[in-house]
Amino acid sequence: MSDDATAPASFLIDAGGDAGTDPRAFATGAAELEAAGYDGIFAAETKHDPFVSLTAAAMRTERVDLMTGIAVAFARNPMTVAETANDLQLVSGGRFILGLGSQIKPHIEHRFSMPWSAPAARMREFVAAVRAIWSAWETGEKLAFTGEHYRHTLMSPFFSPGPNPHGNPPIWIAAVGERMTETAGAVADGVLAHTFTTERYLREVTRPALERGAASAGRDAGELGISVPAFVAVGETDAELARAIQATKQQIAFYGSTPAYLPVLALHGWEGVHEQLHAASRRGEWKQMAELIDDRLLAAFAAVGSPGEVAGQLRERFTGLVTRLSFSASYPIRPEVQAALLAGLRGTAV
Repeated sequence: MSDDATAPASFLIDAGGDAGTDPRAFATGAAELEAAGYDGIFAAETKHDPFVSLTAAAMRTERVDLMTGIAVAFARNPMTVAETANDLQLVSGGRFILGLGSQIKPHIEHRFSMPWSAPAARMREFVAAVRAIWSAWETGEKLAFTGEHYRHTLMSPFFSPGPNPHGNPPIWIAAVGERMTETAGAVADGVLAHTFTTERYLREVTRPALERGAASAGRDAGELGISVPAFVAVGETDAELARAIQATKQQIAFYGSTPAYLPVLALHGWEGVHEQLHAASRRGEWKQMAELIDDRLLAAFAAVGSPGEVAGQLRERFTGLVTRLSFSASYPIRPEVQAALLAGLRGTAV
């Protein structure tokens, strides 16, 4: 293995709140996760607004980072995001991280009724606009941002909150493809990788794209973060592990059927698997799709085994490669198993 199994992991360990949890329960869960020793907590934008959930969580926590993972940028505009992020930075005492994602065209146009075009270019401009607004509040200088997609040229003193005493929050961008990853390297503080990724994809595609983007803007890629929500199939008994493996295969199959994620499979020479999964999804054969995920493919995407074994695999894969790591599981993990997994990565006893 790449490091001492008893030494603490070199990356921060985050926890993602249940996407279906309402903000009140999310806040309670956040306090419990902080007490358990996690470094950060994500709130996703699915059934609830992540900013509301994290505001509630900020009131119940003192130490952990609080990140939107993600908030849909193109469902909003730079001004509303700048205001909300600024307020969350205040409420949390400087612990907020703004994680933005583009979503996909059908959702932006038909769920949010917002325009869609050139997602990487639009995201680059979106981040620049947010930072221009923050700068105007901090310096008192005239707001004069004019781009192709966004224009912000009015900021009366009455509407300016002034400088944030905790500074402006970092901005991370979610990316799978190379173009959006390059955008993250050029303008963001980090990249949020998708769950459907592999160590090889991170090393050969994500990281080089991040470095190219940073170089294009004269930035140091070594100062940028990489966050990965890693698939884990973990259990302490044979039956528990079998259920975890089956659920993980099902989730991998779901993502693998989506054309947007084909590049990850293609890197490994598994285009044929995607074709089979995509065809099965069109026939509605969702349960049968898991049978197309063999043990070799499972091992490429997920850490599998007991808590100690999974912790060891995560260390081996991600030490020196990522700066933040969280666990992705589409099945319930008992608190005792989660504690053992976290302890394994911390190099401590449960």
